[in-house]
Amino acid sequence: MVKVRDLGLGFNSDEIVLFKYCSGSCHRARSNYDLTLGSLLRQQLITPGPQERVLSHPCCRPTRYEAVSFMDVENTWQTVEKLSAAECSCIG
Repeated sequence: MVKVRDLGLGFNSDEIVLFKYCSGSCHRARSNYDLTLGSLLRQQLITPGPQERVLSHPCCRPTRYEAVSFMDVENTWQTVEKLSAAECSCIG
């Protein structure tokens, strides 16, 4: 449960909404690519640049989203599409 104004989307509202997100490990979904990339990174045979973050495993991400509706401080209903996770899966 989070305040709408804390979502970082610029809405001015005192309402609290349910923000569902994905988390968890995806190590069982690792492909040969993931295993090879992990090995090369550990051996420092490839090195990411200073601003890069390379992940050698799939990430748990939303595969389906839900819209969230709320009333702003002007008493106007707002709907934000694709805000909250409805389903999650290992992507990558």
